[in-house]
This record gives sequence, C-alpha cells and structure tokens, in this order.
Amino acid sequence: MDNSISRIDAVSKVLGKAQYAADIYLKDMLYVKVLRSKYPHAEINHIDTTKARQVPGVHLTLTAKDIPGMCGQEKERPVLCEHRVRYTGDGIALVAAETSEVALKALESIVVDYTPLEVVSNPLDALKTGSISIHSGGNETGRHKVRKGNISEGFEQADLIFEREYKTSRVQHAAIEPEAAVAVMEGHNKITIYCPCKSPFNVRRMVAEALGINLGQVRVVQCVVGGSFGGKDSDMAIMASRVALVTWLSGRSSKMVFTREESLLESTTRHPYILKYRVGATKTGHICAMKIDIIADAGAYQSKTPLVTWRSAVEATGPYNVPHVSIDIVAAYTNNPVSDALRGFGSPQVNFAVELLIDELAAELNIDPLQLRIQNCFSEGAVSATGQVLHDVAILECLQKAAEATDYQRKKSEYTLNNIAGSKHKKRGIGMACSFRGSALGAGGEGIDAAGAIVSIQKDGTIVISSGIGEVGQGFHTVAARIVMETLGVPLERLIFNQLDTSSVPDSGPTVASRGTVLGGSAVKIAAEKIKDTLLNVATKRLKVSKDILSLENDMVLSKEVSNINIDITEVVKWCFQEEKSLYEFGWYSAPKVWWDSENGCGHAYFSYTYAADVAEVEVDLSTGKVDIIEFTAVHDVGNAINPASVKGQICGGVAMGIGYALTEELNIKDSVLINSNFDTYLLPTSMDVGKIKPIFIEHKDRFGPFGARGLGEPATQIVAPAIINAICDACLESLYLKLEKSP
Repeated sequence: MDNSISRIDAVSKVLGKAQYAADIYLKDMLYVKVLRSKYPHAEINHIDTTKARQVPGVHLTLTAKDIPGMCGQEKERPVLCEHRVRYTGDGIALVAAETSEVALKALESIVVDYTPLEVVSNPLDALKTGSISIHSGGNETGRHKVRKGNISEGFEQADLIFEREYKTSRVQHAAIEPEAAVAVMEGHNKITIYCPCKSPFNVRRMVAEALGINLGQVRVVQCVVGGSFGGKDSDMAIMASRVALVTWLSGRSSKMVFTREESLLESTTRHPYILKYRVGATKTGHICAMKIDIIADAGAYQSKTPLVTWRSAVEATGPYNVPHVSIDIVAAYTNNPVSDALRGFGSPQVNFAVELLIDELAAELNIDPLQLRIQNCFSEGAVSATGQVLHDVAILECLQKAAEATDYQRKKSEYTLNNIAGSKHKKRGIGMACSFRGSALGAGGEGIDAAGAIVSIQKDGTIVISSGIGEVGQGFHTVAARIVMETLGVPLERLIFNQLDTSSVPDSGPTVASRGTVLGGSAVKIAAEKIKDTLLNVATKRLKVSKDILSLENDMVLSKEVSNINIDITEVVKWCFQEEKSLYEFGWYSAPKVWWDSENGCGHAYFSYTYAADVAEVEVDLSTGKVDIIEFTAVHDVGNAINPASVKGQICGGVAMGIGYALTEELNIKDSVLINSNFDTYLLPTSMDVGKIKPIFIEHKDRFGPFGARGLGEPATQIVAPAIINAICDACLESLYLKLEKSP
C-alpha cells in the first residue's frame, strides 16, 4: 500500500504564498546591479565610475578596490575583478541605487579601459605548450587517475579492440527561479543574508572573507529555493557577497535579482567533456580491458572541477567488471563560462560515453546490448575499477526489471522489422543504459561529509525540526517529516520546519551528491530517537510498567500487552516538562570512513553505491530529424521508499531533465562568448516533449541510510541521455538492418 504524504511545501508554493528572496522588500532598500566584462579575457587598466555616481538616485558605486576583505581565494571566481577578467560573466563594478532602473542606467556611464588578451576557448588548446596561462601555474586545473590490473595484458587477452571518442555539451541548471539575494544589517557589526542557496555555509564563508569579518558576524538564511540542481552555490555566494558589500558599506539593506540573461551569462554550467575510450573484449563478449582518457573544460575558474572530475574517474568504466583499467582525466582552464556541479556531478558525462560504447561494442560482436550488459555487470562481491569490493549490488535486478517492464526483447525485434518494412521517414527504436553511483561526497573530498539536525517538542506537542541540510526543491523536508512521523508515531500536522539559518544549525556541508536523505535523514532520525527514548522513559516511570511493552503509534503511547494503556502523546509531553526532562535533541551523523590513494589511483571511494537501469523508446522522423520520446522507463534501487510519491516525482523530474540534456539543451559558445542568452534559444523540454514516463523502484535496504533509504536526486538524471541516444541509433543505423537481412 502506498502510504505517501503530500510534499509539505506544496500548498504554499501552489497558492503563491511561499516567499522567495525576490519577494522580499524592505524600507529604504538599495537595488544593486553589476557591470560585467566586455571581453572574455583582458587586463583591466582603469575603471572610472565618476559619471555613474552623478546619476540621480545612485547611492554608491563599488569596485574591487573598495572591498575591505578579499576579492576571492586564488583561482576562485572573485566578487569583483581588479586587474584581469577571465570570462564575460566576470563582475567589474557595482552600482547601488534607489531603483533597479537607475542602477542599470548608471552602469552605462562606467568607463573601463581594457587591454584584450588572447582568448582560449578549447580545452585542447589550453593544454598545449605555449598557450597563454589563464591563471598562474598553467591551464591544468587538476588531474586524476585510476589503475587496476595490467592494461597491456588486458588488451593482449582481447579478440577485439574497439576505440571511440565522445563529446558532451555544456548545459545550464535552468531553474525557474533566477538568483536573488537580500542583505540586512543586524546591529552595527553583524549582517544577515537572505538567499536561495544549496551551500549556505559556503555563502557565509565568502561573505565573511569579502567583508574581512568573522564567520560569527555573518548569518545566512535560506529562502524558499525555486530550483537548484547543483546551482546557486558559488554563483549565489558571489551575489550574496556583492549585496553584503553594499549593505556593510552603506548601512542600508540591499537587493540583487538576476534577469534570465544575467543568470545564463554568469551562473555555472555542467562540464563539457572529450572522452576517448579504448576497450578490449573477447569474441564471447567478456570485457578484458578499458583505457580511458578524458579532458574536461573547467571554464574560467576552478570551482568544484577537481571534485567533479575525480568522481568521473571513479565511475568511468560504468557498472561493469573490467579486470584491467587505466583511466586518466585532466581538466583545463578556458575563457568559457565556469563549470561546476550540475545534477550528476561528473557522472552524466562518463555514463553517456560508456553506455554508448557498450551498445557499439554489442553491435560489433553481434550480441544483444542487454545480454552484453548482463554478462559484464557487477554482482555481489565484485571489485570496482578502483579496487573496492562492492556489497548490496542491485544492477542485475535493475536491468531485468527494466527489460520486463518494457518488453524489451520483443519490442527490439518488432521495431527492427517494422523499420525495414514500414515507413521510410518514421523509425522507432529502443535503447537502454545502466549505472552505479557513489553515495555522498566520497573520498575525493568536499569538506565535511556529515550532517546535523535538531528535533524539539513544545509544551503543546508541536514538533519543530531544524536541519543543516537545505531544502532546495528535492523534497528533503518531506522525507525528514516521514522519518519523524515513523520514529515518534505522530501525524504530519504536529510538524513544523524552521528555515535553514546558519546561526542556529551546524555546518552540514552542501546539499549535493544525493546526500540529503542518507546524511540529513539519519541526523533527523538520531535526534528523534533520543526524544522517543525520553518519552518512553517518562511514560514507564509514570505508568509503572516495563519500557519494553510500550510503543509510540497513532499519536499515542500504547501497549500491546496492557489494554488500558493508550495515552495521548501530548499528555506524556506534559509529564516530561513536569519532570524537567529535555525534549530538545540534537542528531549528528557522519558518513562512514572512506579512503583514496591518489598516487596509485585506487581506494575505497564511497561507502555505498546506488544502481539504476533506464529504457527509452523513441520515434525518429528521418526527414526532419525530430525525435519524439514514446515512453521512458526508469528503474532505481532506492533502498527504502520513505515517501513513494516523492520517489516517483524525483525519478520523473530527473528523466525530464535528462531528456533536455539528450535532445534540446546546449549553451552555444563562440570564441568564449555566450550566444543563446535566454530560454527562447536555450530550449528546455516541456510536458509535450517528455512522452510517457514510467518510474519503477526496487528496495534493497542500504545499510547506512535511515530505514535503509538511498539517495536518488542525481541518479534519476545521469543515464537518461545515453538511453535515448542508444534508442535513436537503434532506430536509424542502417548497418543493423543490413546485418539482419544477411543473417540466416
């Protein structure tokens, strides 16, 4: 039975009552606009803001020289550039005025004297000897390797050696809500920032560094987030620092809201990759070896590139047993938009390549793609490319469930026959992809991999929950609510969530890596269990019975052995207060320890892994090139579906986003200048473009997640594109039809 609850933030959003940062208006607020670079790469000789300050309604103008702290850490995107710009999203000066219109007008009066520099748009060129250095020390952002077995021996064992090169595109988060931030002075030496952010503690750090003050003087309150998908992190911290500067130096509250053009120009993107795969296999389809070389475009600043590319290296061979592996990945600075985390965090690019490779290898060997995957996929106790022994492996079940749910074998044969005998213009195809993905941050490192939460019961029985993990639209508050409801046996109506406020919850790292449910949910569960223990201890004392016979269910303290014990939980709460027992508890959950040997390219990369398999069915119009998604089936091992409706919604949303990555979305960059700067030319799929989506989940409880739950936010997207491209190839490749005609 589906015992789902509705998302607890749904009603306020649907009714328009949710307050986003752009909805905040304060008395005497200044409106802030930023002047961005005219060139993707140039030296700044001089900035003259004299005329801008003279525009009526302008309160102040700021450049990097006015920043009391630091513009930014080395190779991190600066709040404002002082000497050099490295992409067209770089900010040079701020104007704070009584209205946004006045601020925009004043920007036109700022005069900047530049010396244009050589532009590096291609990461291959960036890595060449003699290329201009975008940052000191050269253009290499980072390098990772993975080694297993002996790659030369692996290829010697192969009957077939197969080589392919793949490229992935640059896409944007395209959240409905553009970035916005409000800054307010609190007394004479503290400042509060209201903004939609996935990493509020990183925002706090950058604001404190820009102002040259202590972390304790900066308070960041997370507003309702209108979509993140990995964005609203470093870009949000830059915006927050800009309004903080204005407020700190002027004493007045200030606000900045991006237009869509500004958002697409300045905010971060998914890394484009160039991937070269060399695979060796036997005639019977046993994969012997994989040599993989990858180049990533980091864009103008480092950001999270080293972490994203490390994950790519760990997962580049896909969920397959490959005894001999050699993987090298290097990232390069260019003058392109900054690359960073975007739903999948380095997985979608390598998933795309390896899953297309498997289909192409299957065609070469004349083996069905499903069979080739089953033959080579991980099983319990398998050893990954990094040398890690895997447990709770569910990839085979995901593949089988996906094949059964779609009648894959029958449709593959039927579509092939119909494509030969049917319409010359319309062809149908079916394709699949599968994956494994490491849970949480892993051994690659991205700060702390732990989370904290506070659960407290008030005198009237109301339960207040605060968490260091943010709600960014992924449904964490609803998951946390279900955990508290299950632990304390209370209805949803008792629960209230506090906004994430850095002054009242512990630093729990960013809301990334599908770690909200596993880490944040576990912290909530720990806090709730402490309260449960207190309630039962007090009830045991008052009722003079054994604790073992009591339980919390249906908003009551009950006993299955004593029929007259059915006490309303609010009564037990009163007893706790009378006995001065605290019903305020803190939960802290730290991820299990992992390790990485960078020198040898091996290690226990993640404490747990998730598994998935997708099947896409498409129709291709050969006369126009238009691709229609007929049906998309996504199977995920979610461990335990704490809220089944949320699981289905997460899968469907992830599929929709992956369809955009596969078919319509791409930031067009020419000579490091953005061409398509709005949604009229950056094409997002609509409800008319995604076809029928069938979300399916299996449940093998994870040994680390709360009630066995696994993360799902990023796995829901990461293999959508290769499944679709494989389906398109199935529909279009004439070689498949010729092989079928020649076969006996």
